Amino acid sequence: MFHKAHRGTSKLRLALMGPAGSGKTFSALQIAKGLGGRIAMIDTERGSGSLYSHLVDFDVAELTPPFSPDRYVEAISAAEQAGYAVLIIDSLSHAWAGPGGVLDIHDKVTKAVRNSFTAWREVTPDHNRLVDAMLGSACHVIVTLRTKTAYEVVSEGGKTKVAKIGLAPQQRDGLEYEFTVVFDLSIDGHVATATKDRTSLFDGNYFTPDAETGIKILEWLNAGGAASGIDAAQTVADDQPVEPERKNAFLLDTLDRMFNQLGLGTHVEAYQAYVCERYGVSGLEDLEANQLTEQLNLLRQCKMREEKLKQLITILEQHKKAA
Repeated sequence: MFHKAHRGTSKLRLALMGPAGSGKTFSALQIAKGLGGRIAMIDTERGSGSLYSHLVDFDVAELTPPFSPDRYVEAISAAEQAGYAVLIIDSLSHAWAGPGGVLDIHDKVTKAVRNSFTAWREVTPDHNRLVDAMLGSACHVIVTLRTKTAYEVVSEGGKTKVAKIGLAPQQRDGLEYEFTVVFDLSIDGHVATATKDRTSLFDGNYFTPDAETGIKILEWLNAGGAASGIDAAQTVADDQPVEPERKNAFLLDTLDRMFNQLGLGTHVEAYQAYVCERYGVSGLEDLEANQLTEQLNLLRQCKMREEKLKQLITILEQHKKAA
């Protein structure tokens, strides 16, 4: 049930926050370049990410309204199945405050049920599915977050000037705590400071993010042990495709960890029998990547919704009795 923990099995979850013009998209691409491997971008900024295609090689999926959480989840799943090493979501703020985003959906539900609190009970699961999809992704995930903009008068060199500053991110309160690292970017010089840093690499530092930042983070992730299957294949060369068997090994390891995190260790044999029967295979190692991803999504739903977990347990108990 237990195995030795090491950071080599972990994936980066990075948030870049800042007002318009602070360099969020450019910084995300530079860091992704340093992480290595194939890069995908979910672009909600009307193609602005493609302006940097001459600097970094990446693929893009342009997301247009409505910016519902489900559409983000679908795009995240597509990036996983395509075997990308790094996924940039530019920007995640649209899923909250954009047309068709969570706030928009909440407003419509409120008008229908005439109760704001009840509306949140309807909308929150949609938002949770998106958060869970990001946290459980097989890719390194980098998101950009717009911050509300304010202005303050500052003194510099004996002169006063009006400076633009970023405030809270345009997303649900507390979302930043879900990430490994959170960088706050300034307008002047695109300088980053770490407002949250589980790596302790950037505490108290002021710097401009670049490819070296990504390399430094990847070294930290892999310092605790051998790189995971996808990392090992993708850090050899940026233009090398992911080996299917290594990708499957990583997905199998992730599936095992998620299964045990849900407290389902006593149902291992029943789960294996259920999956083998479902896909017509003799063992979990015979599953294809898309089938493994489907099972990972099922476990993510169980983690988020107690009723879904109870349904799975019922199915597994029925398999035990049948055996």
